[in-house]
Amino acid sequence: MKRSHYIIGGLALAMSMPSCLQAQTTQPKDTTMTRTVVVEQEYNPDIMDASKVNVLPKVEEPTVSKKEVEYATTFFPATSVPAGLMRPYTGKEVQPGTTPGYVRAGYGNYGNLDVLANYLFRLSKKDRLNVRFQMDGMDGKLTLPFTNGEKWNAFYYRTRANVDYTHQFDKLDLNIAGNFGLSNFNFQPGSVNSKQKFTSGDFHAGIHFTDETAPLRFNAETNLLMYERQHNMFNESEANTGIKETIIRTKGDVTGAIGDQQLITIALEMNNLLYNGYTKNVSTGDEYFKNYTTLLLNPYYELDNDDWKLHIGANVDLSFGFDKSFRISPDITAQYIFSDSYIVYAKATGGKQLNDFRRLESICPYGELPEANTTATLGYVQRPYDTYEQINGSIGFKASPYPGLWFNVFGGYQNLKNDLSYLGFDPSNIHSGSYLSFAQDNTDNLYLGGEISYDYKDILGISAKYTYRNWDSKTEEYLLAVKPVSEMSFNVRIHPISALNINLGYDYINRKEVKEYAKMTAINDLHIGASYNVFKGVSVYAQVHNLLNKKYQYYLGYPTEGFNFLGGLSFRF
Repeated sequence: MKRSHYIIGGLALAMSMPSCLQAQTTQPKDTTMTRTVVVEQEYNPDIMDASKVNVLPKVEEPTVSKKEVEYATTFFPATSVPAGLMRPYTGKEVQPGTTPGYVRAGYGNYGNLDVLANYLFRLSKKDRLNVRFQMDGMDGKLTLPFTNGEKWNAFYYRTRANVDYTHQFDKLDLNIAGNFGLSNFNFQPGSVNSKQKFTSGDFHAGIHFTDETAPLRFNAETNLLMYERQHNMFNESEANTGIKETIIRTKGDVTGAIGDQQLITIALEMNNLLYNGYTKNVSTGDEYFKNYTTLLLNPYYELDNDDWKLHIGANVDLSFGFDKSFRISPDITAQYIFSDSYIVYAKATGGKQLNDFRRLESICPYGELPEANTTATLGYVQRPYDTYEQINGSIGFKASPYPGLWFNVFGGYQNLKNDLSYLGFDPSNIHSGSYLSFAQDNTDNLYLGGEISYDYKDILGISAKYTYRNWDSKTEEYLLAVKPVSEMSFNVRIHPISALNINLGYDYINRKEVKEYAKMTAINDLHIGASYNVFKGVSVYAQVHNLLNKKYQYYLGYPTEGFNFLGGLSFRF
């Protein structure tokens, strides 16, 4: 048995995945090292806290062992309803069995809606079909920042439907899936558009080689992703301003084992991006959206033994038809384990981050596409250049000196080319943010932080973390106004009896002040939630956020809800 298996609280550091397999990564990843639970697809949709999108640097995630199946403890996916509009349900529901069906429904005081249904059809021992539907949103009056109490009738609804089929061969898994998404929301008063709609759909087919003992193994998949932004002009009265983006994504990797502890992998991803709709200046014929291809190559070597975990590789990124044609960045991770529960680690990674329409929505759904150039007629837009992480280097130390107790300290440096962000612009009043426009610049980020966690017999869990960042932009200092300077969080989980779970938490995120431009109010969210299993298969849940009734912003100029409540029922069958 490997020494890392004895580490408490998931301290072993996982090898980083090939960058070419993470083309949709948004911003640098969280340093979160909290205990993670492996969740089966039939119980848990892909759910994350939307308030953490686009704020944290990448630090390697820990390796964890499989535990009792549990429902997710957060509600919105990363690209779902903006956290600034409605807060998520974060109650925990323990699922001891393997019931195939799950339904959840809740409602809140700002018209907050929470609907989720999931069912797993076990067609045979080797065939599974999973069907899932989710709808979340809000509809209520919010008080706008930078005004004298002006109200905004805000609404934001998002719908997702998914079908996923898997057939297990002797040494291969065949997976076919389809997804549909729809986002409907409105902008604040005075914006250049009154409302927006994003429509997405994709098809996936892939094979996964499951025999980990084979000397040679592979994975391959193909994806067709479609996305449409309904409005992309400053004047909504213009007809046919929608832009459609289609991505044909092909991915694959081949791995050869060198003994029991070493392997070599070559991973490849190709993206063919196609655009149609309102993509050019109708007067001059100038194209602002051009079809192009990206090719991502990631060869790497791995060593995994009782003391060392090494991942040594490179990210080679090529572009044809748009953006810089050639870039290269490191893909290196090293960790040393000593005394069974102490780890020293270092890493240097990077790679391309495709700024496709899906990523634009996840960064800021209210963001307008940028003007094509300084002389363009007002309203003509352009696809942003892809962001390239030239390097993200970090060092850290993790330890578990006592059972159930662990801590992690880290620090690092990050350099981003064409870092994608957004700014608010109104010639008459910069603080009003009459519209938010995507913009780019090269940025640097020095960061350091620490976290600590303690768990006691699944009865009590306490965790706290803090991260500080020092962002720098060479020419577009305005972009730093939406960057976090510091983040602090504290969470307590109490499980006094088998049927009851209680969660208490506090989140604080402070942004950089840009003189003569803007200072966003710090996020200051104290929240509490609980779930109770009324009887077998039926639970009630409730969540209250912003107990201090603070006025803060997740997006520049866009308010969050005040004191807000969400409650409902869930069923397992």
